[in-house]
Amino acid sequence: MNAETTFETHRPRLFALSYRLLGSRSDAEDVVQDTWLRWQQTDRSGIRDAEAWLVTAATRLGIDRLRAARVQREHYIGPWLPEPAEIDESPTPEHATEVAEQVSLAFLAVLERLGPEERAAFLLKEAFDYDYAQIAPLLGQSEANCRQMVHRARERVQAGRPRFDVAPENHRRLLERFMHAARRGDQPAIAALLREDARLVSDGGGKVAAVIRPLLGAVRIARLFWAAYRRQDPAITWRMGAVNGEPAILRYRDGRLTAVMVAISDGEQISELFTLANPDKLGVGVTAQDGGASW
Repeated sequence: MNAETTFETHRPRLFALSYRLLGSRSDAEDVVQDTWLRWQQTDRSGIRDAEAWLVTAATRLGIDRLRAARVQREHYIGPWLPEPAEIDESPTPEHATEVAEQVSLAFLAVLERLGPEERAAFLLKEAFDYDYAQIAPLLGQSEANCRQMVHRARERVQAGRPRFDVAPENHRRLLERFMHAARRGDQPAIAALLREDARLVSDGGGKVAAVIRPLLGAVRIARLFWAAYRRQDPAITWRMGAVNGEPAILRYRDGRLTAVMVAISDGEQISELFTLANPDKLGVGVTAQDGGASW
């Protein structure tokens, strides 16, 4: 196998790892490209395991980029949310389930609680099934340190994940009910669909109107959606779709995607809402089709 064929064989795995590590499709693509340049310029005659070499290079490049991104995000206006890798208006249940198990925006948002090396160790172990003997030299750490990092990361991730396994169809129906309640500006109905301690995180990046701090409490969140209903624009349409395979509300203005919303729920009430409206993160080329529900 020549250098390009070998690299292309492993490209999907490198992108999957980089995207989970960085929470940014564009940054992940840059890491994969930088990995290719290093692979191309390296003397490969002594490399016995191409996958190990490529994964090591991508991981180290990803950690460096994540450290730099963390510094930049200190100046980000409002909360930072991950950038979608995939937005789908008409997802099939099988495809949605397959994607959402690994890369839902909610899962990526939880990973933001981890430090760069801790996040890399956790992903290599939990998402890619590497053993500690493989992870340790890759990160330049001892196996004992890697075990400890993964243990701490697992605790933090579990604390942020839903407490119940929810069937995708139940979660989708709940989010659809929320969309219809918000469309009517029905404060009591909106609040009833939210846990009392629900949290809303909105990412506008300082480029569009958004809540610049997480909003806590069902009543306050319901009041926000009621206020949005009062200012509704007839050019805006909403529909159900999927973001990274998980059910999502998609918002359009004159056919152009302007925001996506995903949620964490127990199937009966929503505990967290994540709204992404930063236009720099929505450049996926998705437009609304005829028949979308209007607000």
